[in-house]
Amino acid sequence: MKFEYLEKKEQGKFITRYDLHYKTEDDKDKVYEIISRNHELKTFDDIHNKKVDAVVLIMHDETGEKILINKEFRMAAGAWVYNFPAGLIDPGEEPQESARRELKEETGLDLVSIEDWIGESYSAVGFSNEKNVCCVGTATGEFAKSSSTLEEIEPGWYTKEQVRKLLKTEPFAARTQAYCYLWSK
Repeated sequence: MKFEYLEKKEQGKFITRYDLHYKTEDDKDKVYEIISRNHELKTFDDIHNKKVDAVVLIMHDETGEKILINKEFRMAAGAWVYNFPAGLIDPGEEPQESARRELKEETGLDLVSIEDWIGESYSAVGFSNEKNVCCVGTATGEFAKSSSTLEEIEPGWYTKEQVRKLLKTEPFAARTQAYCYLWSK
């Protein structure tokens, strides 16, 4: 594929839609629609998104025997979906600050420690250049309702056996499903 140009199609509050124009190796035009958190994409280099947009929290309880998963009503799917707590990194925030804030906002729990960071990944590479970074750690405390009325979230601690059952019967976000599958084996 040879990139030719991009055009901004629609500006939203949080995302912008673009058409990317390519030429295929057999000289056919290919238009590919994407969304981006960057409202100012102008060049091919801009598409590569050199910054991380969001943080994903893979939290275990203090015993290491349970994993934290949110059951959240996801508007784009129109359904309840199992997903790790996650959220955008606010301007001026470091990912660790965002992780602590998002965990508290979505679950009421406190971040005890971060044992590892998993490198950058794309949230939905088929149609977006949004990037996230995952932190693996430990959380503790009492669950509380989300501090945002814009989110419907039911956080919970799950054992490996419970996760195996959920994986067979409930819809998951892809990254959460993959990690939980391997963790629960």
